[in-house]
Amino acid sequence: MFHKIALAVALTVFTAGMVWKVSTWFRYSLGPGGSCFSPSRRIVAAGRGLVLTLMSRKVFTLVKVFFLDAVLQRPVFREDFLRWLMHLGIYGGFVFLLLVHAFDTYLVAPFFPDYASTLNPFLFLREVGGALILFGLALAIYRRFFRRVQRPRTSLMDVYAMAMVGVIIFSGFFLEAAKITSNRSFQDMVEAYTTQADDQEIRALESYWVEDFGLVSPSVRGPFDAATLARGKAVHELNCAQCHAAPAWGFVGYAMSVAMRPIALLADRAGLPGALTWLHYLSALLFLAYLPFSKMFHMFAGPLSLMINAVQGGRFNPANAATRQMIELDACTHCGACTFRCSVAVAINEIPNLNILPSEKISSLKRLAFGANLGKRQLRALQQGVVLCTNCNRCSIACPVGIRLRDLWFSARERLLENSMEEFQLLSPLAYYRGLQRERLDEERYRKPVDLALDGIIVKPSGNGDTLNVGGKELLGALRSSIQANSLSNCYRCGACTNSCPVVRNYSHPSEVLGLLPHQLMHAVGLRCWDLVFGSKMLWNCLGCYQCQDNCPQCVSVTDIMYELKNRAISHKYQEMEQ
Repeated sequence: MFHKIALAVALTVFTAGMVWKVSTWFRYSLGPGGSCFSPSRRIVAAGRGLVLTLMSRKVFTLVKVFFLDAVLQRPVFREDFLRWLMHLGIYGGFVFLLLVHAFDTYLVAPFFPDYASTLNPFLFLREVGGALILFGLALAIYRRFFRRVQRPRTSLMDVYAMAMVGVIIFSGFFLEAAKITSNRSFQDMVEAYTTQADDQEIRALESYWVEDFGLVSPSVRGPFDAATLARGKAVHELNCAQCHAAPAWGFVGYAMSVAMRPIALLADRAGLPGALTWLHYLSALLFLAYLPFSKMFHMFAGPLSLMINAVQGGRFNPANAATRQMIELDACTHCGACTFRCSVAVAINEIPNLNILPSEKISSLKRLAFGANLGKRQLRALQQGVVLCTNCNRCSIACPVGIRLRDLWFSARERLLENSMEEFQLLSPLAYYRGLQRERLDEERYRKPVDLALDGIIVKPSGNGDTLNVGGKELLGALRSSIQANSLSNCYRCGACTNSCPVVRNYSHPSEVLGLLPHQLMHAVGLRCWDLVFGSKMLWNCLGCYQCQDNCPQCVSVTDIMYELKNRAISHKYQEMEQ
């Protein structure tokens, strides 16, 4: 009775968790535009897209992607054969056991009326599924401790998931081994299933099980004569063969039972089979209830992400885009393939911010999407991580579950920029991709964070004749030791840099808009008029196109000097903000 109640509770929690998890795909959004669509509108848009897809030729693409990419893990195979074996073992074995063994009453028994978990082929197939998981776990340990490969930071969610899977699998195999050797389990079976058998026949059956089934009996020991074994086999075929295949078919559990034989009687008297039964059953139910809330939920979201991105082209409904991104956040397996391919991951060696790494940003983005109360320091760290992205799209290409990571970073960046925190990287070439995506944003949303950054870093004249001390002697020392800045002594203000500048040519009266022009800016640097230098919009509007530097007759490193000035000013501003 308790077993049924526990199973009902676990299934109820699992179902409620699945419903809640799927509902979050339509109730929350990562980008700022997702809030424009109500959950009902997003559900309708998703339903319409699904119907149109199933009624088109794209349905064949769905089937192809599901079997090749979701079931057979083709993207992981292309990435790393050893990791593919590991993932296929754990993922494939777990899904197989979940469907064929955990839900056998609902999915297997209706199709096979004579089904019994101890009967072939079910016994052998169950053993294969468990062995696949053990094989995958062994490969995971080998890759982590014996093979020097890059790997993402291990999170608590990773530890919990693997620990729960390990407990379920090992407790299952030990339970199987304990039952094979358990005399108490044998006696319970005899009382429940043998009919019209006298004491001698039961003793002959026990002898047969000791000889061929690995049973350890306190009263019956070999060697046995052929007549006793033949009589025991006849009783077995009459009463037991319909439900019990030879335990050797359960090759892992049977091997463990052989190792357990010396302590089998002691373990049986201590009630080990009963304890393992509860451990295995309760751990499986706990994992089932916890599944929708754990990282293992990617078993469902991952294939869905692969299929959605396979049939969805460049043009898509914005409501579906918001839903798709929420599915992608749940699809992440934390495998680290994106971090291994990231162009700026090396920056973690200089900037201790885990949000720089793509695989570590996902958990922060989930909290952002769900509206968690992130502190200012956490928001700034996440903002730095997404803004430093070069938008090279290598992470998206490497992702084995098809997540469009570059779109996630863009949506998160725009969401974070609405927090009215200055982001000075918008004044650097790292904002180039954002400029290319300008049509996706309205003008006010695009200009607001840029103007905020400019207002926060451009120096405004104080009126009392004071000059700006941006780093003081450190800045002067940096410029003096710089190869680029040393070329400044060659400048004689000819104006070639200004005449070749595309920013200057963009305005009818550039001095009124930009302040100092390039040749004037170089002159101000030479005079150490830092308030004029850092107060000029020319410094921050510079495109970094190198036209000025290429056209300078004196080979002055004009663009490189501007880069150095901007980097120094931004670094000094960040130091002020941290104080």
